[in-house]
Amino acid sequence: MGQRVLVVDDEKLIVKGIRFSLEQDDMEVDCAYDGEEALELAKRNKYDMILLDVMLPKMTGFEVCQQIREFSNVPIVMLTAKGEDMDKILGLEYGADDYITKPFNILEVKARIKAIIRRTARKGEDKEPVRVVEKGGMRLDCDGRRVSIDGREINLTAKEYEVLELLMKNPGKVYSRENLLKLVWGNDYPGDVRTVDVHIRRLREKIENVPGEPVYVRTKWGVGYYFA
Repeated sequence: MGQRVLVVDDEKLIVKGIRFSLEQDDMEVDCAYDGEEALELAKRNKYDMILLDVMLPKMTGFEVCQQIREFSNVPIVMLTAKGEDMDKILGLEYGADDYITKPFNILEVKARIKAIIRRTARKGEDKEPVRVVEKGGMRLDCDGRRVSIDGREINLTAKEYEVLELLMKNPGKVYSRENLLKLVWGNDYPGDVRTVDVHIRRLREKIENVPGEPVYVRTKWGVGYYFA
């Protein structure tokens, strides 16, 4: 398979177990045990996936995730020992793509990693006839997965981009939160529709002049979201 994964956790036994399991599937695994080391590795290397613990020495996983998002859209899965919904949502707000709550089953971790890498690879391989979409000053470069408004590039996370791409390629079509969750995150995603709301809110903060009065991504009350 040849995928390269960065595993970040200060509990060395957990890292060792994950590393061993992923290497059994021919993945290349790098390890980091604190936030600063993780950030340096992410800057120096290209990864297909980062598995990132929330509670880390030197920098929290949230801080690491936020800083990685300034230069990379690599899929990031947060590991959290806490089960509260707000902790999970907070992880997604910082730009994470998914989360797994400790204690976890290593088979579940492997399945989730493979599913995300598979979806990312599929999106990279799909050849669609429309490679650039332009509407209302917004330009979507499908090959480069870049978004700009009036020539100014907007830095989106992988999931924010995928939500926007889906809506922008189907202007006026209203997608329910459940439908967006299924289409963007996949049938195997265990989260709920609040994930969609968090990503829509963060997307609006980046692309709308007044997020509370959106021009591009609008809400059809009681139904869902659409691109105007």
